Amino acid sequence: MGISQSIRTAVIGAGPRGASVLERLLANWVPSGPDAVLHIDVIDPYPAGPGHVWQPGQSRLYLMNTQSFYPTVIPEDPGLARPLAGHTFDRWRELQQDQPHPSLSAEECAEISGLGSADFPSRALYGRYLRSTLEELLSRLPSGATVTFHGTTATSVRHAAAPGAGADEGRVGFDVGLADGTVLTVDSVVLALGHLESRLNPEQRELQAAAEEFGLLYLPPAAPADVDWSLVPAVKPVLVRGMGLNFFDAMGQLTEGRGGRFLPGRDGRLGYLPSGREPLIIAASRRGTPYRAKATLTGYYPDAVTLRYCTESAVAKFAEAGIRPAFDHDLWPLLHRDALWAYYSTLARSQPGAILTDPKEFLKALEEALHPHAHSTAKWEDLVDSVLDVHLRPSHRLDLLGLAAPFAGRSFHSRAELDAAVVDYLLDDARRSALGEEDPVKMTIGALHHGRAVLKTAVADGGITDESWVAGLRGWFESFVEGLASGPPALRAEQLAALVTAGIVRFVGPDPKFGVDRKARTFRAVSPWVGNNPDEGGGEVVNAVAMIEALAPANKVTVNESPLLEQLLAEGLVRPRLMMTVEGAPVPTSGLDVAPHPYRPLGANGSVTEGLYVLGLQLSAVQWGTAIAAEARQKSGPEYRSGQRTLRDADEIARAILGR
Repeated sequence: MGISQSIRTAVIGAGPRGASVLERLLANWVPSGPDAVLHIDVIDPYPAGPGHVWQPGQSRLYLMNTQSFYPTVIPEDPGLARPLAGHTFDRWRELQQDQPHPSLSAEECAEISGLGSADFPSRALYGRYLRSTLEELLSRLPSGATVTFHGTTATSVRHAAAPGAGADEGRVGFDVGLADGTVLTVDSVVLALGHLESRLNPEQRELQAAAEEFGLLYLPPAAPADVDWSLVPAVKPVLVRGMGLNFFDAMGQLTEGRGGRFLPGRDGRLGYLPSGREPLIIAASRRGTPYRAKATLTGYYPDAVTLRYCTESAVAKFAEAGIRPAFDHDLWPLLHRDALWAYYSTLARSQPGAILTDPKEFLKALEEALHPHAHSTAKWEDLVDSVLDVHLRPSHRLDLLGLAAPFAGRSFHSRAELDAAVVDYLLDDARRSALGEEDPVKMTIGALHHGRAVLKTAVADGGITDESWVAGLRGWFESFVEGLASGPPALRAEQLAALVTAGIVRFVGPDPKFGVDRKARTFRAVSPWVGNNPDEGGGEVVNAVAMIEALAPANKVTVNESPLLEQLLAEGLVRPRLMMTVEGAPVPTSGLDVAPHPYRPLGANGSVTEGLYVLGLQLSAVQWGTAIAAEARQKSGPEYRSGQRTLRDADEIARAILGR
């Protein structure tokens, strides 16, 4: 089908994914004649570009989880249509340092002036980049292209009763209903919905109901910038569930955000000067510790680590041989080998005293044991153990899975003992981060970080069995690798240690249980590994007047509170994807059922809903790691195909809409 003389499309969601579709539509638009028209309706209650998550006006204490050199909303793939405008974030940062745009605020200029390529920018500044990029793009609209922004919510998408304006005969199109009563008739629709609010689970609903009954404060999962932190009482104990990235956002708002200051101490450790308005933060997570901090590196991936086993070419051989691999059986053993090699090769280089024999001899024996042909005589893990028994001091042996659960199986007599142990863990982790490529643990994590990029391509679009997606990739590996490779800047670990020392933060302990003490009219939490109280499940009870869920809303299409998604599901234009467990039971996944490529949803009857496209988080049942931004090309190191996957997806959608 050729390009219609008039094409009208709607992009629902104006955050980075929606902005990418808009950018790709304009970059790929080639008018078929002087009268050809492309009209794009962009629908989002939040400003286009930053969308909901990256609002430029949010607190500058919220940091990105990647350094300046990493993210981009502009593709650099030479195989795609050349962008009309824009740069990577790092190049934009450099340009603003040389000649700040007049529209930048004093706060934005101050942050940019001191921001380096390897520093972690605020989310607010990244939002400013997204908005500036969109503004530049709109100033260079190609001939025949127009864009209309609708600052409201899309509430419905239905097949149109009549063809869209200018559409080919027989092409039905869609009616898009907006919250303000407007109905847009378009030829195609792109769902770039991003992060959505979700319904609370039964336990969370009980906690919320108890808070209403007893006059307590319960803050459910939410984007940190949406939370009214002033509601959290000063001085009083406050439970915070979750010690991932949202925890550090909450920590910042309740400490520095209330006037406290971090100061360098005489012993080289960071100290904290309270304002007196902080609550007593009592933090809890399944592991009992926060995510490990990022290593200090010059690039996104450590240069000292090169994958030997879990490579793109190695995993591609499964498909070439007609094999659909299982995660635990086929893919994880490859990455496991790389993690072990990264640890022990770094150890031999940086701490040769840990090796009982000649380090070169040790590495040669280890390399032989790790070789995949070791399957022919014995389990390769057993061969590795034999090598370690001969060559390595026992105290330096790696417990890979234990890196993500440092307190597993460990008991504490009191919470004071637990707090001291967490501080030791935090300071040790920050020390290792500072060592960067000289630290074996951080290079092990670096190998997992490399491997995650390879796995994103390997597992996409049904690349592994359903059973291993459910039980392996999402069942255990995702939480394991996120706790190691998706952590905060190392400064956050030092800050948290300082807050514990200052008496501002304490911890509940591993495997916590939460509830309500109806007699005391408080929230309560207890860990079976802390204290000795048989009447309370073996643990020391914590009581609090407020509870904060330091978690993002669940990214599951079946529980999202989106009028649009509910309508699409109810009327059968889309459906959640089901996967079969090893027992043969179907389970709903987090994302929509789609047909690639480009991604179009399957309706309730299994047919493809033509003209409707999906991009971003709602693809989480066919892609892994959908929340991570597109990766700019790095000056050195490997380039993985998954780095700019989301931008190529946007390009495919744009080309399909334009009939190219």
